[in-house]
Amino acid sequence: METFLFQDDSLVMPEEGEEPLRFRGPASEIIKKTFDSAVFFTAGSPEAPLTAAYIPPEEPLPPGWKAFPLRQWLSRVSAGTIMYDPVAAGPVLRAFHIVQWRAESRFCGSCGTANTDAPDELARLCPACGRREYPRISPAVITIVINGEGKALLAHNNKFSGGMYSLVAGFAEAGESLEGAVEREILEEVNLKVSDIRYITSQPWPFPNSLMLGFVCRYAGGEIRPDGREISDAGWFSRDSLPLIPGFGSVSRYLINLWVEGSL
Repeated sequence: METFLFQDDSLVMPEEGEEPLRFRGPASEIIKKTFDSAVFFTAGSPEAPLTAAYIPPEEPLPPGWKAFPLRQWLSRVSAGTIMYDPVAAGPVLRAFHIVQWRAESRFCGSCGTANTDAPDELARLCPACGRREYPRISPAVITIVINGEGKALLAHNNKFSGGMYSLVAGFAEAGESLEGAVEREILEEVNLKVSDIRYITSQPWPFPNSLMLGFVCRYAGGEIRPDGREISDAGWFSRDSLPLIPGFGSVSRYLINLWVEGSL
């Protein structure tokens, strides 16, 4: 059984290592002895067993250990490929998703009693009222918009560091179709209308608890006007004049790569 150790949004690993911890058997005891406050729980399945563990964000790491940001690791293992490697990244992303959910589901949402772990499935169980809580998965759409000149719409989100540009994205709302979410997000964030919405791919993205659903669509009208809240700038870019874009390993980079290669 594999064990992955996290702190906040980072993998915790030996300083000389470049891979996430894949402790097997007795090696898991190393974590227990090194980190007294580590919380362990099963995050896999009988067919693909794995254990996730996390330590409090305020706990200092002992000598010989480091915290490696998970996004950087994902980009590194995917460098040179058009999409992240699900064999390498899948178990880590699953473990991290469940780590966050486990840390945030300490109490019952109905009666406030401290939750326990359900003995028969991956769920949190309230011992008082019996309510079960399962890992939260929030669907989010991310879309590459292409105009009649073959250019793609890229936008700078206020949360991005430096001058990075990416695709318009947002969470689907209650009672909304995914296609409806694509139309609404693009209209709200950059004031454009779109058509010919087509699904391309999906990717688990636990930053936080998201399932990213990638689409391509065509520009149908309007003038670019960033909303000023989430998006501070946006524009049409050609394949040979791209700004700084997301690194490998994200569905946004995957969609941009498909467009650059002429596949969209």
